[in-house]
Amino acid sequence: MTIQMHRLEGFYWVARTGGYARAARAFPYPITQPAVHQQVKKLEGDLGLALFERVSKDRMQLTSAGERLFRFVSPYFEQLPGVVRSIRQGDYSGTLKIHAAPMILRTLLPSWIQRLSKKRPGVQIELTEMNVPDLAALRAGAADLMIDHLDDIPNDIATQRVGTLHAFVVFPARHPLAKSKRIALVDCQEETFISYTPGTLPCELQMRAFAEHGASPRRMLSAGSAETILGFVEAGLGFSIVPWLTDEGPKGRGIEVRPLTAPKVDFPVYAAWRKDTPENPLLDAALETAP
Repeated sequence: MTIQMHRLEGFYWVARTGGYARAARAFPYPITQPAVHQQVKKLEGDLGLALFERVSKDRMQLTSAGERLFRFVSPYFEQLPGVVRSIRQGDYSGTLKIHAAPMILRTLLPSWIQRLSKKRPGVQIELTEMNVPDLAALRAGAADLMIDHLDDIPNDIATQRVGTLHAFVVFPARHPLAKSKRIALVDCQEETFISYTPGTLPCELQMRAFAEHGASPRRMLSAGSAETILGFVEAGLGFSIVPWLTDEGPKGRGIEVRPLTAPKVDFPVYAAWRKDTPENPLLDAALETAP
């Protein structure tokens, strides 16, 4: 069976954007919505299968057959612009899309990006902050590389360990427990605990640290970032457990920081990418310059 490339292209953009009108706007050249619609309908006729189902007035969703086809064709359409640029320019310039947790963006990425930029001076890096690891972004091609802690690594995802999150207990400097060299969570679980936003990975890691120590917080106050949490602790609103990428832990005036020990609680940080990613010199360079 011969399938015309422009029909696959129309299918790709509808799958990528979730609708015919959005696909027409996203095309790299002028095209009308009816033309995109015809491309998809003719492709479905070629295959004898429905590739989309309508879930709202302007929203299309892939069927199981459509999902399988999208996984196959998306690497080609996603990587083609960068390959063409590299061929024309005779180098490896292009854009590398990285999704990472906020703390990793602030602490791990700056020196990493410096090394990568030195190795590939023409690279353009597109950073996206994420609060929850989203492997779907890797699979859909919205990200080339995702950096975060992963509990489970699916078979279609490759990883390289790039760091470790260490758990630290943080108290107001004037709090009586802050004078202790070691902090037992069971001794402070009656205190107000300042957590990350419930439902996010950092909050999950905090709760896991409590579980490892056989304790659980009685009262909680949540915040969205490490900076806010440390500010709340400094103000005397409670204590917290902060996952941190360095052995020294977070710094700040008005706080005392102790590593969480007996047992020690650490979480690996991975760089993750699709195993079926087409050849990508920028991704290779990023992994070569990783911590």
